[in-house]
Amino acid sequence: MTDIEIYRKRLERIEELLLELSEHSERGAVIIVEGKRDILSMKRLGIYGSFELATRHSLFNFSERIAKLGCEVIILTDWDRRGDILATKLSEYFGSFGIKPELQIRNKLKLITQKEIKDVESLYTYVSKLRSKTGLSFDQEDGT
Repeated sequence: MTDIEIYRKRLERIEELLLELSEHSERGAVIIVEGKRDILSMKRLGIYGSFELATRHSLFNFSERIAKLGCEVIILTDWDRRGDILATKLSEYFGSFGIKPELQIRNKLKLITQKEIKDVESLYTYVSKLRSKTGLSFDQEDGT
C-alpha cells in the first residue's frame, strides 16, 4: 500500500466517524470535550450541536447535571493520559446515573490518530493535512 492510499484510508475512517458524530449531534446528543479549542475544531469540521466542557466543574456534579437532561452523551476527551482518566471517570459517574455514554467514536479516533495527534483540538488541522496529501478538499467526496 502506498503512503497516499494509507492517508486516504485513514481520512475515510476519520470522516466516517465525524459523520457518525454529526448524526448523534443532530439527534440532540451532548458532546463532552475538554476545552474551547476542542469545540472550535469540531465546528470547523462541521460538527455543531451541544458541547459541554468537562473541565470546569466537579465531575460528579457535572455528570449529574448532564444526566438530568436525559439525552445521549458522547465523551470526546483527548487521548492523552489526562483525557483517558477523564473519560474513565465520566463513564463511571454517568453509569451511576444510569447512562451509558458513547465512547466508541473517541476510541476509534484514538486508534487511527494516536501516532500523529493526541487531542481533539488538533483534529481539524490533521484532517486538513490528510485532505491535502490525498488531494481531497473539504467539499469534495472520494469520487469512487
